[in-house]
Amino acid sequence: MFRDSMHGCKITEEPALCDWVVLRIHEKKVGEPLRVAVLETIPEDTKLQTQWNDLVLQLDDPQVFYTYEWSLAVKRAYGTSLNPLLFLAYDEADVLCGLVSLAVDDKQHQVTFLCATTGDYCDFLALTDRKSQFVSAVLESLRDRGIVDITLTNLPADSTTVAAFEEHSAKNGYYWFTRTAYICAQVVLERIERRSSDGKPLLPGRKMVRRSLSAMSGESPVRLDHAYNWDSVATFFPEFVRAHIERFTATGRISNLARPERQRFLTELAKLLGDSGWLALTRMMSGDRVLAWNYGFHFEGTWFWYQPTFDTQMERYSPGFCLLSKLIEQAAEDPALRIVDLGLGDEEYKERFANQNRRTLYVTLRRSLRRHLKEVLRYRATEAIKISPQLERSARKAWSGLRALADKNKT
Repeated sequence: MFRDSMHGCKITEEPALCDWVVLRIHEKKVGEPLRVAVLETIPEDTKLQTQWNDLVLQLDDPQVFYTYEWSLAVKRAYGTSLNPLLFLAYDEADVLCGLVSLAVDDKQHQVTFLCATTGDYCDFLALTDRKSQFVSAVLESLRDRGIVDITLTNLPADSTTVAAFEEHSAKNGYYWFTRTAYICAQVVLERIERRSSDGKPLLPGRKMVRRSLSAMSGESPVRLDHAYNWDSVATFFPEFVRAHIERFTATGRISNLARPERQRFLTELAKLLGDSGWLALTRMMSGDRVLAWNYGFHFEGTWFWYQPTFDTQMERYSPGFCLLSKLIEQAAEDPALRIVDLGLGDEEYKERFANQNRRTLYVTLRRSLRRHLKEVLRYRATEAIKISPQLERSARKAWSGLRALADKNKT
């Protein structure tokens, strides 16, 4: 045992943590004692896995993106480019009551959510009566580390973390700002209108879907095939990757699956979630031919539409739309499911199915008032320009003039 000369806090190393990369463990005295362990890795530890997921399942809003498996898959796939910073909070009975997976830049000045580029939702996880205390402890620790910029994407707007930031940001020397990041479309299954004759769901584009399925079926009827573990997924995963890359290439874009790290992430995620029973990779097939895929999940009553793709040769039949329609139809017949979450992105086809939306936030906390004000003013100006077409035209004209002047000065 020794003392942190900067904070006067006791530092201990617990036997259970000996194999972890431990930075420090603080004793916090805010209300009931709260002990916060800060680690520079996501430990491959079954005890932590159990504690972590037990906490997630106690939350008001459990998400597959919050699980131990998700953070571990990110660490395994992106370990060379991301530096994890994991905060674990324990109560007086030594029960895990709060955690957040963050990532810090190489200069140790900026922090983001570890799962920011992979998870549809990211958050500080804590029981309701501990959330404010936990957020305060993490912000204090980040401040003491010299973190000057905190950027948190995809934080649910209805999370209690938002109120905790509002309460504790200024106390810890941060100026905080929030704006809308995404509007996530969702399908609440009990709200779907059903036919009076047989109770079947009434979904948009029914006639088009029937015609398309008939055209794609050939001699074999179209069916959904689900894989729930890596052994099943492994046999056709390369085909899924190839189809995703080809679909994007056909429209002049680059698929994120063209990157080896993304492929490894989905591979590791399938292995880990398959072991936990949360993987659901769906193929829409006719005979042996795959028409469309969805790399998704079943978790706590929600079916996630996460990474879909389709055979580009079938594009004229809208195979992606047809797959989603059949997936929602099947989900509506499963009493264990409540929601089909269509995830990030405002694609028009999602809005056709959605009967509920969930907003996520882009949150920044800055130590510099100048940087904070610059960010706020830039955002306000951008929003004002969007509202006024005349302002937008003027801004574009001014920008074009500045670029022409810059080009002239180069010559």
